[in-house]
Amino acid sequence: MYFEKHKLFGEILRFVIIGGLATIIDMFFMGLTLYIFQPQNYAHFYNVFFGREVAPSTVSAIVGTGVGFTLGLIFNYFFSIIFVFDEKGKSKSAGGFLLFSILSLMGLGIHLIGMYLGFDLLHINEWIVKIVLTLVVLVYNYLSRKLLLFKGTKEKEESEG
Repeated sequence: MYFEKHKLFGEILRFVIIGGLATIIDMFFMGLTLYIFQPQNYAHFYNVFFGREVAPSTVSAIVGTGVGFTLGLIFNYFFSIIFVFDEKGKSKSAGGFLLFSILSLMGLGIHLIGMYLGFDLLHINEWIVKIVLTLVVLVYNYLSRKLLLFKGTKEKEESEG
C-alpha cells in the first residue's frame, strides 16, 4: 500500500513536470502569436508577458490560446507516453492519439470558453485568466487521461512479455 501511494505520487509529479513544460511551450507561443498579431501593442516582445500598454484583441487572445495549446498538446502526448504513465493503455496507437486529442480538445474547449468569459466579458487580465484555466484543465487532463487512456494494460503487457 505504501509503495502504491508513492508510485501514484511519482506519476502525478511526472505529469506535473511534463504539464509544466507543455504549459511553458503553450504560453510562449501564445505570447508570440499576440506579438505577431499586434506588435504595435508592445514596446518589446517580453512586454507581451508583462508591461503591455494596450490589451490584445479578443481574436488574437483566442488564436494565441489555440496555437499554444496545439504545440503544447503535441509535446505533452509524446512525453506522456515516454515519461509520465507506466501503464500505456491504448495510448500507443492511432486510436490512442485520437482519444488523447479528443480529451485535449475538450480541455481546449474549457480553456477557450474560460478565456472568453474571463478576458472578454469580465475584463480580467489575459494572463491571470490563462493561469487559472491552466490549473483547472491540468486536473481535468490528468483525470481524463488516467481513467480513459492510460489504464489497465500493464499487467497484461507484463504477462505477455
